[in-house]
Amino acid sequence: MKLSEVKAQLQNLEQLDFVLPNSQKVERHFHVTEVGMITKNFIDCGGKIRNEKVVSFQLWSADDVDHRLEPKKLMNIITLSENALGIEDLEVEVEYQAETIGKYGLDFENGHFVLTTKFTDCLAKDNCGIPLEKPKMKLSEMQANINASCTPESGCC
Repeated sequence: MKLSEVKAQLQNLEQLDFVLPNSQKVERHFHVTEVGMITKNFIDCGGKIRNEKVVSFQLWSADDVDHRLEPKKLMNIITLSENALGIEDLEVEVEYQAETIGKYGLDFENGHFVLTTKFTDCLAKDNCGIPLEKPKMKLSEMQANINASCTPESGCC
């Protein structure tokens, strides 16, 4: 979800909720402690130089259970961050503390912001010998290949 989409959703909300991938809600007294733009410059395992940018929100659940972040307040924090830091309209990544700091994607469903699971990946599969897509083969073709290669001379029988 891009920052512009977050801002559009905030315009229509009366209360702010974030839901974890396991459907558990982030505590109602959370704070957004950081809004920023993260630039990651790196070289993948194939030697290609890459550059990624995301907008980052950091959610923190404090001991202060009497206060709640309102959508308008988050919009003000975002606007201040855009103006002060030159934040672009990029995908939003959310940091949230569970057992350790987790990084999540962001979506919006049924009036709630939803933290989505992110995965690591090899960006240079072609250089690492990893097929981009598993070849699809009919079971009958697999059996024919096995039968053709399994002769008494091959030693597989």
